[in-house]
Amino acid sequence: MKVYVSADMEGVTGVVDAEDVQPPGRDYERGRVLMTEDVNAAVRGAYAAGATAVLVNDAHGPMRNLLPELLDPRARLIKGRPKPMGMMEGLTPEYDAALCVGFHARAGVLGVLSHSYMGHEIEDMWLDDRVTGEIGMFHAAAAAYGVPLALLTGDDAACDEATAWDPAIATVPVKFAKDRFAAQLVPVGEAREAIETTTAAALTDLRLAKHEPGQHTLAVRWQSASVASHLTAIPGVSRRDDRTVVVEADTLQLYRLFNLFLRVCSSVTSNPPYC
Repeated sequence: MKVYVSADMEGVTGVVDAEDVQPPGRDYERGRVLMTEDVNAAVRGAYAAGATAVLVNDAHGPMRNLLPELLDPRARLIKGRPKPMGMMEGLTPEYDAALCVGFHARAGVLGVLSHSYMGHEIEDMWLDDRVTGEIGMFHAAAAAYGVPLALLTGDDAACDEATAWDPAIATVPVKFAKDRFAAQLVPVGEAREAIETTTAAALTDLRLAKHEPGQHTLAVRWQSASVASHLTAIPGVSRRDDRTVVVEADTLQLYRLFNLFLRVCSSVTSNPPYC
């Protein structure tokens, strides 16, 4: 069994603030350790369930967060950016399951460090007219590959978002949101044990989400009309209004196009995250 892990940081055990997850934040280096150990718990659970290979993709921010010297040596790591498929770089149909570790709720939800991909640059996203964020996009693209999303860890808001997309996803809430930068934390040891045991259990009962082939529609509403204006230079992208762009393609092409959107947005704006 081959297992793929996408590792974000905002939903990691113990972190609640931008200082915890963004360099050069005063607690960022500590946050890197917490992130790596949450991933290690998932890797242990995967191997306990019979995994023969685990690939981990560092999917947060600079994508250079996980500490290779602390990572379980049985795992292989994708580190750095840019990557054409961003948070799901390296995932292919040969994998038997995908795990999302340290994920967070979408923009507009009262979850810890909630946002959609870019701090505050994205106001809303819709996939086939259903409001979405990083979790819904990952779930749809994994299903298009034929790979079930077996597990997600994060705060309670992220876990609720995942099961709303697919009740078959096993979730591990490692904290409970009190506000966007405050949470009641699950003790670190307890959280990691839950990640390990839930991962092992989830990988014994894999169910693939239904995927509708063909064309799908992605709409993104940006904070800046300038971003929307620049994106219309991409063939197939149109504007619904001054700040909302729309594009149609198959699911995997939409995911890749969206990662191109993010690179364009980064070049047009210079706003810090989590404002």
